Amino acid sequence: MKKPFLWIPACMISVMLLLAGASFIQAQENTAKEKEFRIERSIPEEGIACIRCHKQEHPGIFADWANSRHANANITCIDCHKADKTDPDVSTEHFKQYEKSDSQWGREQYRVPVAGVVTPKDCSRCHPDEAEQYSRSKHANTLEIIWKIDPWLNKGMNSDFERSAGCFYCHGTVLEKGEDGGLTPETWPNVGVGRLNLDGSKGSCSSCHTRHRFSLMEARKPQACGQCHLGPDHPQIEIYTESKHGAIYDSFGEEYNWTAAPGTWSPGVDYRAPTCASCHMSGAGSTRTTHDVTERLSWEIQAPLTVRPSEFKAFPAKTNWEVEREKMKEICLQCHGDQWVDDHYEKYDKVVEQYNEVYFRPAREMINRLYQEGILDDSKIFDEKLEVEFYELWHHEGRRARMGAAMMAPDYTWWHGFYEVKNRYNEFMKEARHLIETGEKAHKAPDFPNATGSTKRPAQIFGAE
Repeated sequence: MKKPFLWIPACMISVMLLLAGASFIQAQENTAKEKEFRIERSIPEEGIACIRCHKQEHPGIFADWANSRHANANITCIDCHKADKTDPDVSTEHFKQYEKSDSQWGREQYRVPVAGVVTPKDCSRCHPDEAEQYSRSKHANTLEIIWKIDPWLNKGMNSDFERSAGCFYCHGTVLEKGEDGGLTPETWPNVGVGRLNLDGSKGSCSSCHTRHRFSLMEARKPQACGQCHLGPDHPQIEIYTESKHGAIYDSFGEEYNWTAAPGTWSPGVDYRAPTCASCHMSGAGSTRTTHDVTERLSWEIQAPLTVRPSEFKAFPAKTNWEVEREKMKEICLQCHGDQWVDDHYEKYDKVVEQYNEVYFRPAREMINRLYQEGILDDSKIFDEKLEVEFYELWHHEGRRARMGAAMMAPDYTWWHGFYEVKNRYNEFMKEARHLIETGEKAHKAPDFPNATGSTKRPAQIFGAE
């Protein structure tokens, strides 16, 4: 009589186990798998080989590209990297990949000449307007500018490797190939905005749109500019962070529509307060988008003496400052009233005037007198204290005062700016007058370290000298 009683639960348990097993199998089938990129469109066989090989060899590069707008638009490796076998920037190293026996993609049939360094000339195949605008900007021509005005280069006061690892990492190198056909460590890796490429083009689009995602979001955020625009001499990222614009970005930046299509990113709709790109590059109102960051500038505030951009001798802008100021005002007026914008510019102009007339001109007259009377020796620079004092007066504190005023950061205008300018000016003048009164010559550092850099200007930019 007890047997049926024992048999029924056993059947139920068996059924339950079967159902549980089926559910487990189904759960496994529905679990998210590894993200795949499926080649479903008309990509040439050589392009497929690039994708398959780099997916295996460089999964990080592949993942960036696979999540990019380029991949979404069916733009593959060879669309950007393809070169003619006679091009000066063709990669001889990449040809060796086709001789490998351990890869199904390293075969002769897939062999395509490629350039390892993608340049603005390459990008111009699809982005001609952006490349043309960029080519006339201070960014693209910054190597020429610094070789015309920078005493560290022209006087050879730092070493070549201090330059390549420091100055040239932002400003750009002159790319060169070594005897083995590869790029030299003195010039590569480098994504400087003014890099001179082997194909003759200037700059690097990946300075702002880093490879291989080439993200609009990344280029629109202030951190993209802050990679280079920071520190004691041009602290724009710190100045922006202090400003009301930066404070609003910190609070609401996660809500901004960073991925709006080019030319449609609109203040008040896609973002609440501007970033660097909003003011200097993005379009709004009647002002059109540009990749020439020299536009919209009405003062050259990084120069020793503040001048209009068209009067900057190292690189005169082909613009009218009044026209460009109206463009920038149009950007400001998207969020501010006329009086706010006009009063800001009136205040900014007064800051420029006082820096020029009260501090810089008298200091420059004094240092010129010291050189003329032989108290300072101009054969080198920075090996005498007053040379450093004068340099930092305009290159550090003077820039901070002007840039702080331009971007509405009061602490940088005053405490990091004019307050420090006053102290530097007073110490400079005190020592200068003492030397003039006593007839003493300034103390010269006898062993200025690592002043070994070449003073020869790049022939690729300036021609044979």
